[in-house]
Amino acid sequence: MSETQRGQATDVIRQADILIIGGGLSGAMLAAQLLRLPGQRQIRVFEPRSELGRGEAYSAVELGHTLNGNAARMSVDPDNVDDLTQWLTDFIAAGGWPESDQQHVPISELFPPRGIFGLYVQQRLAEAAAVGAHQGSAVEHVRGEVVDLQTAADSVLLTLADGEQWRGAVAVLATGMFPAARTPQTESSGLNAAALDPWDVAAMRQLDPQSTVLIIGSGLTMVDAVVSLEQAGHRGPIKVFSRHGLLPHVRRQPPAWADFLADDHSLRSPRQLLRALRQQCAAAIAQGIDWQAPLDTVRAHIGRLWSQASDVQRRQFVRHVRPWWESHHHRSPPLSAELVARLHGEGRLRIHAASFRGLEPGSDGQVHIRLRRRGEQQVSVVSGAALINSSGIEYDWRRVAKPLPQQLLARGLIQPGPLALGIAAQADGAVLGANGQIAARLFAMGPPLRGMWWESTAVTDVASQAKALAARIHLADQDRKPPSTFNATPVV
Repeated sequence: MSETQRGQATDVIRQADILIIGGGLSGAMLAAQLLRLPGQRQIRVFEPRSELGRGEAYSAVELGHTLNGNAARMSVDPDNVDDLTQWLTDFIAAGGWPESDQQHVPISELFPPRGIFGLYVQQRLAEAAAVGAHQGSAVEHVRGEVVDLQTAADSVLLTLADGEQWRGAVAVLATGMFPAARTPQTESSGLNAAALDPWDVAAMRQLDPQSTVLIIGSGLTMVDAVVSLEQAGHRGPIKVFSRHGLLPHVRRQPPAWADFLADDHSLRSPRQLLRALRQQCAAAIAQGIDWQAPLDTVRAHIGRLWSQASDVQRRQFVRHVRPWWESHHHRSPPLSAELVARLHGEGRLRIHAASFRGLEPGSDGQVHIRLRRRGEQQVSVVSGAALINSSGIEYDWRRVAKPLPQQLLARGLIQPGPLALGIAAQADGAVLGANGQIAARLFAMGPPLRGMWWESTAVTDVASQAKALAARIHLADQDRKPPSTFNATPVV
């Protein structure tokens, strides 16, 4: 599983069987599933970072940046929900993560740091690589950014930023998420250029500890940013601005609740679902049971409900329900929520319902932003010593100013997914081109399929998709011939 040794780019086109673009959770889990299947295959994972299995989400090094789900909910093995719990049990027993006892809960209810979760993913990939080696399969990490992709009848050709090229029988877009705070935009407001990275504790240590910090967005990225500020020693005011002013609820461990959607497929619209869900939550509260119990049963049905909804119903959901869905469903880990609640109680953190309207020029060393507060027409200006962009994830690939998404769109190899969320694909992950053609050799999984399934970012989603896509590729292996001389399709 060693990183491929590369020198200066040459005219030689390197070859492998399966080319995975992205080496975070999605790419690592797909590689692991492929390695465990019978047969011989050479797999290359293209990832600019120095390690596989981490990506944007699990590259965090601070212990305070934890998963927002407990260990029992975060297994990367779709056939064993206790896999992470079992791994953590051994990891803690061996002396890893001594701070775990501060959470005072069973191991299955622990919220591990994201950096430690990255170690878990890497170990499971290494174990799969050992299994694959016995069958003649191998995976290698090619450290580089894929900037272009072309397709032919019998192969796919990738081009890296340094000019190196790879040809394979199949390519998979496992690009993960594009955090708004770290993603260049095709139509930039200048926000990222003026903002601190939400996870850059070292940069936050350079601030005056008593200074005012402004945060755009009030979701889970904001919670991470507050944790970062606290660990950096910041003790000044924090002003958070978001359109609806909603905070994520804290994630609790409710008791089991009957799956009311399992046998009732008559609920098809967002309005019907919300009405039934409110009734279920009210019934739970009347019994003295946490309202999160019935809410958690909905999770398993989201893909079905979203895929069978009409575009009108999806738009209604995104416009009217999404903010409340995000705050109730994408909940904050307990320790982080406790910090946010404490700072709010002390008066240091304030949440404001307001829309970001751009940056205001200034020469006093402060950051000035324009805002329109909810219920007001006029725009006001707010100033602080620093600004953090915590506006979440950019799912619209047309707005991502990175070479590969732009090239794929220009070549007509992809099209935006429903409501411009990610990219369009078949249920099996086969990508749909601009003209609706089904790609024979280009697939996608994970966050790029947000528009297909709505929830396509959680660990369990990614693990299940990796297993299904690996099986799909495996079944097609025997029907494919090795790629011959590459004849690329013309640029659209």
